[in-house]
Amino acid sequence: MKAMILAAGKGERMRPLTLTTPKPLVRVGGVPLIEYHLRALAAAGFSEIVINHAWLGQQIEEYLGDGSRYGVSIQYSPEGEPLETGGGIFRALPLLGDEAFVVVNGDIWTDYDFAALRQPIAGLAHLVLADNPAHHPAGDFILLDGQVRDAQPGSPTLTYSGIAVLHPALFNGCTEGAFKLAPLFRRAMTQGQVTGERLDGLWVDVGTHERLAEVETLIEARH
Repeated sequence: MKAMILAAGKGERMRPLTLTTPKPLVRVGGVPLIEYHLRALAAAGFSEIVINHAWLGQQIEEYLGDGSRYGVSIQYSPEGEPLETGGGIFRALPLLGDEAFVVVNGDIWTDYDFAALRQPIAGLAHLVLADNPAHHPAGDFILLDGQVRDAQPGSPTLTYSGIAVLHPALFNGCTEGAFKLAPLFRRAMTQGQVTGERLDGLWVDVGTHERLAEVETLIEARH
């Protein structure tokens, strides 16, 4: 099974750090965010990694190289213009092959064990959902008996963690260009094609300086 790390975000809310450094190379605990993913994926048995990039993407290629020092092989999917999550994955599909693959947002930090995802999926997508963080109290989806459904008023929700297993068929009918991933999830949900699990562990969506500091604190506590 291959894995893709999404690393094309510009990180507007983390300026001035991201004016000269791509967000996935921002360091926390002395280590670039994306390096935590590479090490965790390698430890979980993933050896073929695809990374997309846009803003200052050459820095990512220069820092990570071919992946050999992490025990993996990296292929890059450069984007001249930002293609958003859906469009970025769609462009990289030729590198990902015909089987289901893992996708991870490059700007999260987690201790999740990616080895749990190395199994066939029943539908078009399998989402890892986290407890709603303070900055996103409304959540995204409902998890009911292993099936993910769109949020309904009054039902307890969870937040999409940015970790999933996707089948290339999820993108059937899509065309090249910028588009979001969530509408594809919702289309597949109406067909009962999206399973899910609740993330049991540490997870932070590192979108601001405050949340970067939160990860620093978590890492220090673990040591």
